[in-house]
Amino acid sequence: MTMAAINATRSSSVSTNLMHFAAKTSSKLALLHTRHISLHSPHKNALNLHCSTPRKNIISTYSVPNRPRAVASQSYDAFTDQNKKIFHGKCFVVDDNIDTDQIIPAEYLTLVPSKPEEYEKLGSYAMIGLPARYGRFMEDGQTKTQYSIVIAGANFGCGSSREHAPVALGAAGVKAVVAEYYARIFFRNSVATGEIYPLESECRVCDECKTGDIVTVEIEGNKLINHTTGKEYVLKPIGDAGPVIDAGGIFEYARKTGMIAAPSS
Repeated sequence: MTMAAINATRSSSVSTNLMHFAAKTSSKLALLHTRHISLHSPHKNALNLHCSTPRKNIISTYSVPNRPRAVASQSYDAFTDQNKKIFHGKCFVVDDNIDTDQIIPAEYLTLVPSKPEEYEKLGSYAMIGLPARYGRFMEDGQTKTQYSIVIAGANFGCGSSREHAPVALGAAGVKAVVAEYYARIFFRNSVATGEIYPLESECRVCDECKTGDIVTVEIEGNKLINHTTGKEYVLKPIGDAGPVIDAGGIFEYARKTGMIAAPSS
């Protein structure tokens, strides 16, 4: 078999649907071994991930910045147990079809997340495009939100495919989003950047929680507890996407597992 035929065979077997990332244990390896990864980027200290989808012959590109991980705010009785993957704090509740322009409007996309000061500034604009009826996600003059968990309805993250959307939420101090389901590109960008855990609920949790409720998300336990109402909800397992987010994104995961070389010092 010629090299061209081998490459064609490999290309035809690529799967880029990270929404089904947990379907098989081997998908952790398939995610990185079957994608064309380029380390070139127009932005300094950023990486591009090129993914080909055989079903529609689509090429998707992600620019994954080498940016600092968000640190959860400690000023609102929020806490994070990263080892046990437990997040606790106030929740911010929205409903269906929250698009990426509402999460981070296009006018702020000139900010470069790989620069710490611009990463922080990006977080200060998170959710600024939401309708006024939702209330304020970020207080004036603050760069961290008091809400460490976002609870949403259906199709969260629809619209433009900007990776700045999950990055802005992570920079603002959000640790997890719990939604009925996500727009596919937002889910993939959340995993690729490692900024937030995009979790799906078994029911419409957004209809039973209110902004300001105190909640705990237990990723390994697959549950959300609303301490304000006393109710508990089942979450769908995040599966093999979890270790990628734990590592800080797809490139950090690849380095830690030896799939690509660590950057030289």
